[in-house]
Amino acid sequence: MPTRRRSFAAASAALAGAVAVGGLVALAPTASAGEFLANGGFEAGNLSGWTCDAGATAVSGQAHSGTYAVQGVPSASATGQCKQTVSVAPNTAYTLTAQVKGSYVYLGVDGGTSTWTPGTGSGYAPLTVSFTTGASQTSASVYVHGWYGQPAYLADDISLQGPGGGPTTPPTTPPTTPPTTPPTTPPTTPPTTPPTSPPPSGGLPTHALVGYLHETFANGSGYTRLADVPDSWDVIDLAFGETSSPTSGSIHFNRCSAAECPSVESDADFKAAIKAKQSKGKKVLLSIGGANGEVQLTTAAARDAFVSSVSGIVDQWGLDGIDIDFEGHSLSLNAGDTDFKNPTTPVIVNLISALKTLKARYGSGFVLTMAPETFFVQMGYQFYGSGPFNGQDPRCGAYLPVIYALRNDLTLLHVQDYNSGPIMGLDNQYHTMGGADFHIAMTDMLLTGFPVAGNTANMFPALAPSQVGIGLPASVNAGNGYTAPAAVDQALDCLTRKTNCGGYATHGTWPALRGLMTWSVNWDHFSNWEFSNNFHSYFG
Repeated sequence: MPTRRRSFAAASAALAGAVAVGGLVALAPTASAGEFLANGGFEAGNLSGWTCDAGATAVSGQAHSGTYAVQGVPSASATGQCKQTVSVAPNTAYTLTAQVKGSYVYLGVDGGTSTWTPGTGSGYAPLTVSFTTGASQTSASVYVHGWYGQPAYLADDISLQGPGGGPTTPPTTPPTTPPTTPPTTPPTTPPTTPPTSPPPSGGLPTHALVGYLHETFANGSGYTRLADVPDSWDVIDLAFGETSSPTSGSIHFNRCSAAECPSVESDADFKAAIKAKQSKGKKVLLSIGGANGEVQLTTAAARDAFVSSVSGIVDQWGLDGIDIDFEGHSLSLNAGDTDFKNPTTPVIVNLISALKTLKARYGSGFVLTMAPETFFVQMGYQFYGSGPFNGQDPRCGAYLPVIYALRNDLTLLHVQDYNSGPIMGLDNQYHTMGGADFHIAMTDMLLTGFPVAGNTANMFPALAPSQVGIGLPASVNAGNGYTAPAAVDQALDCLTRKTNCGGYATHGTWPALRGLMTWSVNWDHFSNWEFSNNFHSYFG
């Protein structure tokens, strides 16, 4: 991303509207043969027939076919929706299709089924939903929309096909069978016991403050020298180790240039600052990945290059360990890879192997942390990989096999509770970032365990509280999902003391919760250290 923030969750924002399945809609047989929508291709040059949120317009030159398409413009309080209501006949099946372009685009029917895409790249992609009306249904509203605060999207060739002469040829469609529904009964007790051997502490204090330091780039937060990072920070993640070729496996760590970061320290001063931090018990790690650092270990050669290059960086600078911050398309599950305990996808298997090799090479004191997005972890409660019908985003839950395989080597997992859409918790309710409730629900899932893809015979086991931290943005500038200090304290109260929980009932009390992670030290510095001051005010 231009500002070098962490990437938005690959598709977590889209799932909130995607889980309703079942209720289907049909159109009146008195409509024209096959097609039931008016101006579905927007070739009128306007939005006639549609009711749209503010900002929507028919635009030329960007159509999937013909001349015009609709451009929806989401805002902080609106999804940029366009909707059309039509007459329907009871107990009749129909199909809604559209071509869409952009990120987090939904297609669906009010009160019925919907589908979505987390992103279409530079071109259009098809969306399809099939539905059947209820026994007394006489109207239905179909819609297309984006997601709150996301970029504008395009939609074209929206078509509602039904009986009356045979459908016209719709766009090529993806699998029409929707994902399975989430479990109906939340687990009430931890499904399996945590590892019997104590997890590695990595020499961290009982409650640790973790922050990312912008080391290879500059942005609006300004450059902060490592020596100037206050001693309140227990773990400092140097952001980022990246690769110029995603599938090469070779990681480089190129410190920010003086031209981009005028106040950057020399290599010698930087190395001295690392040693000074370590002499005070602080841990300095290489964070690999980030928003721009896609890493796909597709081959054994890439795996070996990863181990070799990462070892070289760790040795060069004398670091304490690594942080895995794989985002975007770094981790994805192949079709048919359905068991997180026994993964078969090469990028997953090779990453696990590489991390185990590094851990073995450096010993038990080697600090290993991970910073996945909610989409790759907690979303696994509902969806895992491409699903039984290959119709889901294959990145859903893709971190779970890595976390599970490294559970006895993992020092700390701090999921990014930000840049996320609504996520379903163990109460089978959606929780939205920015308040205490989100952090409580997301962390409870990690400390309780959960059935993967709703399968109670396939449980992701709870992590030890000492292995878990909560990831938050340091300020409103740092990313979507900023949480005010009072709400951060409320989440900590609930998770560590089971008080001040609001409406969410946790499945336990975890005073040993390790602490907080933030993006980033630089943004906290920019905001006069609000985040770190609140951390120490709470924990003392």
